[in-house]
Amino acid sequence: MWSSLPEAMREPTVLAIPFFALMLGLELFAAAKLSDVDDDGRPGKGAYAAADTKASLVMGLVSIGTSALGKIVALAVYTALFAYVAPWQLPITGWYTWVIGFVAVDLLYYWQHRIAHRVRLVWATHQAHHSSEYYNFATALRQKWNPTMSLIIWLPLPALGIPPAVVFGTYAVNLIYQFWVHTEHIDRMWRPFEYVMNTPSHHRVHHGSDAEYLDRNYGGVFIIFDRWFGSFQPELHRPHYGLTKPVDTYNVWTLQTYEYAAIARDVRSAPTLRDKLGYVFGPPGWAPTATSS
Repeated sequence: MWSSLPEAMREPTVLAIPFFALMLGLELFAAAKLSDVDDDGRPGKGAYAAADTKASLVMGLVSIGTSALGKIVALAVYTALFAYVAPWQLPITGWYTWVIGFVAVDLLYYWQHRIAHRVRLVWATHQAHHSSEYYNFATALRQKWNPTMSLIIWLPLPALGIPPAVVFGTYAVNLIYQFWVHTEHIDRMWRPFEYVMNTPSHHRVHHGSDAEYLDRNYGGVFIIFDRWFGSFQPELHRPHYGLTKPVDTYNVWTLQTYEYAAIARDVRSAPTLRDKLGYVFGPPGWAPTATSS
């Protein structure tokens, strides 16, 4: 079965699918004993909804295919950079190559993730992951279908001598790590671990639509980057999950393309080139500043 897959899909995230399914099953079992609705009418802690879960699973399955297609193109570019541009080539068999690659991928993931929340065109690719008002392991699989920004952000790595296989391999492990932080069944953890690593508590903040939680805790594996670059926010209360302006649909195509359509509408209605560029490259929610006549 493994050998029948296209080479671009033979990666740790595909191997981890049985693990994802097992953890989903365990959390679903736990959720059956919890309230579906909280006291304020929002989804209960750790709750699941059939339509929401189905949308997340479909988006996750499609993203495996679109990511594989993107990696086929990226592999050719990365290989050329590694072979002809890199001033040196780290050996793929060296343990230090994998350590350097793992940390470098996570550092660039932090900046890619931060850009995704601050540049509307990139946010359009990422917002689908934040569209659920539920926070559970299914939400972890609600992935984007357009991996372009991720593939672009890694370009410096092969150009600096990190083998393309290390880039793809360590990023796959990075994604697998992020699966388990999408849960409300784990509270705070050992304090030194919470200080350095991304945890469910930290990532719940990232998925919160509350004002104090917006655009915080971008880290994938290491939360230390958020502490260093001023984007860290501890969990103060249970977040309200989802988008600040809910899309209110379980249609996966709409969830993936809604923001692109909104950008197109805003650009068409914008009277000046500056405003058009602002709607595309400004932060989500950007609008022209009113000027007096």
